[in-house]
Parts: sequence; C-alpha cells; structure tokens
Amino acid sequence: MKETHIKNAKTAVTITTILTLFVAGFEVITAFMGCKSGMNIFDIASYATANPNVYCLILILVNIILLPSAILLYRQNGISLRKEIAEKKTLGRDILLGLAALAASLAVSLGYAFVFAAGRTELAFVDTDTSVGTTVMKVIALVFVSGICKEIYFRGFAKRFVGTVLGETNSLLLFNLMFVMLDWYNFGFSLIAGFIWIWAYKKSGHMISSMIAHGGTNLAGIIYLLVMSGVN
Repeated sequence: MKETHIKNAKTAVTITTILTLFVAGFEVITAFMGCKSGMNIFDIASYATANPNVYCLILILVNIILLPSAILLYRQNGISLRKEIAEKKTLGRDILLGLAALAASLAVSLGYAFVFAAGRTELAFVDTDTSVGTTVMKVIALVFVSGICKEIYFRGFAKRFVGTVLGETNSLLLFNLMFVMLDWYNFGFSLIAGFIWIWAYKKSGHMISSMIAHGGTNLAGIIYLLVMSGVN
C-alpha cells in the first residue's frame, strides 16, 4: 500500500509540475520579450500576459491535455472525482464557504491593486482589450478551466495523493508554492489567495468551495476591466 501511495504522489507531482513549468515558462518568455530599457520588475512582470488570447489558449490547452491523466489517477484509486468536487448533502454549505473565501480573496486583491499601481511605471503593459472574443476566451480560460482544473491539480492532488505521503498540510503548502511559481508575475497574490482557498477546501472537504473562490476572483478581474474600460 505504501508503494501505491508513493506512486500516486509521484504521478500527482509530475502532472502538476508539468503544468507549472510549461505555463510559467511561457509567462517568463513573454515578459522578457516585452522588456525595454528603463523598466522595473513590476513593468516586466506585467508583460507575462501581454497577449491575452495566446495566454488563455495556452492555459486551456495545457490544463485540458493534462486532465485525462488526472481523472485516470482518481479512477485507478477508486475515488469519485465528482464527489471530491461536490456532494448534494453539503452543497449549500460548501457554496457559502466558497463565497466567503471569494470575498476574502477580493479584499486581498484590492490591496495588491494599490501595490501594482504604485510599483508600475508608464512602461508597464496595460490590458485594454475588451473585445467580445478576448473576453470570452478569458472567461473560459480563467474562470472555468483555471478555476476548475487548477483546483484539482493544486488542491485535490495535494490532499488526496501527496497528502498520504507527506501529510495533508505539508502537501497543500508544497503545492501552493508551485501555484505561486505558476503565477509568479502577481508577486505573491497567489500565495495569499492560495492559503484562503486551502482554508475553504479543508473546511468544506470539497473542491467546489475553492473552485468558486478561484473562478470568482478571476471573473471579478475580468468584470473590473470591462467596467473601467467603459468608464474611460
């Protein structure tokens, strides 16, 4: 049984590492392609997602390509992924926990908005693309694909498969660090948000709570861009 746990943990770590390195690598390359003289680190990081359509396409493809392996890992161990995500008898409570985590995440994001505003110069990339096509791509990639798939990889895998080897708390913290590496350009927001989403997941016992908080936070960012563009 111990060998099975170790094998499962290695598979979970491998899948999540592939996702992290591929997406983070793309972000780094994109950021430095936009690098210009006089930029500070905040400016350079802002270019990590400077081509939103390509970035969203990368997120969608990598997450979806890895998803069958994730589903297979659950099935091979007799675990219902559907029940890991949500169960009818606790759905109402789990949704409320997700909304509470979402509110906390949005409060943190407001603080980070001030940090980015103060740190970036006129050389930083500013996303002004509010076209229907790009907005739809963002909703698919950031709200649904990221909000669902990333929670399976970074929270579900950590608890279910790596937790049997390293312990639940240790594995959740380890995977949260990988989550931070994937979203390195937001300078630690994912670390704090990840802690909030871990709390929601552990409190509810189902990923629906952290999925609501994760997807909802990304959706709020998309709506904010649309509203501010309309104001301007």
